[in-house]
Amino acid sequence: MDDNRYTKINEFPQIIQQLRTSFSEQLTKPIEYRKSQIHQLYKLVHENEEPIIQALVKDLSKPKSEILTGELFVIKQEITEIVNNLDEWVKPEKVTLPLSLRMGTSYIRKEPKGTVLIIAPWNYPILLALSPLIGAIAAGCTVVCKPSEAVPHCANLLGELFPKYLDQNAYRLVQGGPAEMTKLLEHRFDHIFYTGSSTIGKVIMTAAAKHLTSVTLELGGKSPAIVLKDTDISITAKRIIWAKIYNCGQTCIAPDYIICERSVQSALIEALTKALSEMLGTEIQTNTSYARIINQRHFDRIQALVKGTKGRIVVGGDTDRSDLYIAPTVVADVPKGDTLMESEIFGPILPILVVDNIDEAIEFVNSGEVPLAFYPFSSNNNTIEYILDRVQSGGVCINDCLMHGAVPTIPFGGKGNSGMGSYHGKKSFDTFSHERSVLKTPFYIEKALSVRYPPYTDSKMQLFKWMVLYKKPNFSSTSLLRRIFGSFFLAASTVGVLAFAMFAFL
Repeated sequence: MDDNRYTKINEFPQIIQQLRTSFSEQLTKPIEYRKSQIHQLYKLVHENEEPIIQALVKDLSKPKSEILTGELFVIKQEITEIVNNLDEWVKPEKVTLPLSLRMGTSYIRKEPKGTVLIIAPWNYPILLALSPLIGAIAAGCTVVCKPSEAVPHCANLLGELFPKYLDQNAYRLVQGGPAEMTKLLEHRFDHIFYTGSSTIGKVIMTAAAKHLTSVTLELGGKSPAIVLKDTDISITAKRIIWAKIYNCGQTCIAPDYIICERSVQSALIEALTKALSEMLGTEIQTNTSYARIINQRHFDRIQALVKGTKGRIVVGGDTDRSDLYIAPTVVADVPKGDTLMESEIFGPILPILVVDNIDEAIEFVNSGEVPLAFYPFSSNNNTIEYILDRVQSGGVCINDCLMHGAVPTIPFGGKGNSGMGSYHGKKSFDTFSHERSVLKTPFYIEKALSVRYPPYTDSKMQLFKWMVLYKKPNFSSTSLLRRIFGSFFLAASTVGVLAFAMFAFL
């Protein structure tokens, strides 16, 4: 990438201050302004579909279908979900008050956090830069967005399009590498949203801690697929191999490895081989439906993992460094301590571990860090529930892979080493919003509130205790009739106790 395209580090203070000024002057607060800018973002994607496709082909050799389904369509779907619900989401949320404050009012205001930083990765460079940006705009924040330097064509294109479509007083894109990111992190932001590796995630969190800045970390990990003998092997194999070859395995929620019961490994390998052949044929390197590894550094890393394995390669294994090509590769009988099991593969290598029973599979998954995604395959709902009760993960997709990450109405995020916080749809709005609690106490109930003032007396304390603790915890199931009766009692007691309190201290 041409270093002249990098944003000058000495410009960072001016850029951030401009965004803070715009926020303090409430430029981004009006709902119509937010909608107009999201509309501009929609136009950015819609009107520049072909340049975006070309940039992704140059950077990642992505097939057009994967660009549309995995990036552009998802962005448009996210915009639709957020814009169509934004008027409802921004409304103050009313809450129930305790009896002692029942004559007052309370609500939760949804306020923007402020000036936020979004740091995007290289594997889905358009989607993972713009998707969190939609939520930040919807919430009313001003934004600094930094794309990955590993995808120069995409970063350059976004750098050209941002000023054409988005208000530069509120949303700025800065380019750069590690030096620029390090310098950015020295500044105080009101929230940082980072997608990438857990290693860099720790760096982000350390920098944020210096300013007590909240963070959302979308990381990754070794997401397992558990294949049980009662599943449909043919369909299971097709869904897993598709998810593994999608974007050449460079997806944070790609199935990182398979754990299968010993009795089905042979049938599973046969089904995986057949499914791969049906999708990509026998000449995979020349098939335009298959992407490439991002760069030689990652190519060498993945190749070293395969060379170090003690498992047996049963599918694929071919590589071409000059073409950044690594064939989809299935490795069977992988030992639990194998090189392929040490860290997230983030490539088209699929190890298979065999176990004798479900509990052994569960024990192995739980022995590592909490994965970002989890893929159990079984035709038995009781078995699925048994596994879900015992295995933690950021998200789950039952009898399928990847698809939960494309649903805008459910949260997407990790836990522990696989991430912190979540987004998509309303969760994106919530992530960049501060829930500000508001309690308004009217002056006319001052007599009722006099029980809280000195001098403290037994009679005041008895009344105050009743007002605060009148409601008892219900540790058993409550019938509909009792709930209805309780509602009537609450309404009557509210009027009664406040009237009594007001006249008791006249």
